[in-house]
Amino acid sequence: MAETSSTPASSGAVIGTQRWSRLLPIVFITYSLAYLDRSNFSVGIAGGMKEDLAISSGISALIGAAFFLGYFLFQIPGAIYAERRSVKNLIFWSLILWGVLATVQGLLHSAALLIMVRFLIGVVEAAVLPAMVIFLSHWFTKAERGRANTYLILGNPVTVLWLTAVSGYLIEATSWRGMFILEGLPAILWAFVFRKLVQDRPGQATWLGATEKRTLLETLDAEQRGFQTSTGSYLHALRSRNVVLLSIQYFLWSLGIYGFVFWLPSIVKHGTGQGIGSTGLIAAVPYAFAVVAMLLNGRISDKTGRRARCVWPWLLIGGLAFYGSYVAGDHFWVAFALLVVAGACMYAPYGPYFAHIPELLPRDQAAPSIALVNSLGAVGGFAGSYLVGWLNGLTNSTDASFLLMATCLLVAAGIIFLVKAPKPTAAATNHRIAA
Repeated sequence: MAETSSTPASSGAVIGTQRWSRLLPIVFITYSLAYLDRSNFSVGIAGGMKEDLAISSGISALIGAAFFLGYFLFQIPGAIYAERRSVKNLIFWSLILWGVLATVQGLLHSAALLIMVRFLIGVVEAAVLPAMVIFLSHWFTKAERGRANTYLILGNPVTVLWLTAVSGYLIEATSWRGMFILEGLPAILWAFVFRKLVQDRPGQATWLGATEKRTLLETLDAEQRGFQTSTGSYLHALRSRNVVLLSIQYFLWSLGIYGFVFWLPSIVKHGTGQGIGSTGLIAAVPYAFAVVAMLLNGRISDKTGRRARCVWPWLLIGGLAFYGSYVAGDHFWVAFALLVVAGACMYAPYGPYFAHIPELLPRDQAAPSIALVNSLGAVGGFAGSYLVGWLNGLTNSTDASFLLMATCLLVAAGIIFLVKAPKPTAAATNHRIAA
């Protein structure tokens, strides 16, 4: 990935910090709720849903495919609406709809209806991550976005850390039906909190001081002077070399990370022979390290302004760690230690990566581009969860799947070097000289 210059790291202090304490908890909770209602299906399956609804392995694969199909198809339309109209309205209605649909899962008695509901959950969650990345790009400067996006995507590993324990307890206390109902309701309630606390752009915020607001808007406008005049067509953005390369790169990255997320508990249980409680605790270890790595890397990214250098080394080390796990073979604890490294390295670059995409494109092209990249990531997620399970079952070993994930991450690290930075305009050059 080509490097682009960033606003000096000190600009955040000049502009003010009120945005951090007000907005980042909101986006973190919102993405956490989305990830919870997306991922608790696997816990429900293990908690009796499979037997009650007579879900076979083939039907289970169709249910997984249904979510990712909906998630893939509606990324770009949702992101375009978010940029051109309103992130606030989009997320408000998405929260209500996915909360209702997540709750409905606890009332179903048919696998066919479950497939339809999972597809619809994919549809209404599709634009959440692109819309949130777009939202943060409206409120935070280049020198701040690495950390801001890191706090957003922390909702992923942090949710995984507590998801299994809380969901398992709810199943024991009620049933898998009770789990879905109780975990779907918070999204509906949070929708109204979100709508009350959030404004689409800084100019609409009455809680920002006049000086802080003016400085922030001037800084954001100055950053846009670094781009050639946009064609105004989102189709042009989707055909651009950078966007295509980033989409391929994120597909491979997601294949590795989702293969890891979905199958790590099974790998741990097989390797240790422990029960489901101990397995869950052991499988949570990589995510604890991932949280630390994400926070550290996001801060380094904003301090240096070098986004690519905060992405490709992590993916490279993650790929090598997967290969090391393959070499370790039956030495489980050695292999697991390397999987901890791989997990942390796959999560660490998320903040800088999603901060960098808007920096490569004019503002009106960023929304569909982020959506396309993330939609290919969804396809990679489905491919990873399916292929890793298929290879493990076919070979009765994790060797082939570890090699697959290692290869994907190593290729993803290399693709970054093919992405080119935008050419500075005369206006941008003159602005920097004047500054």
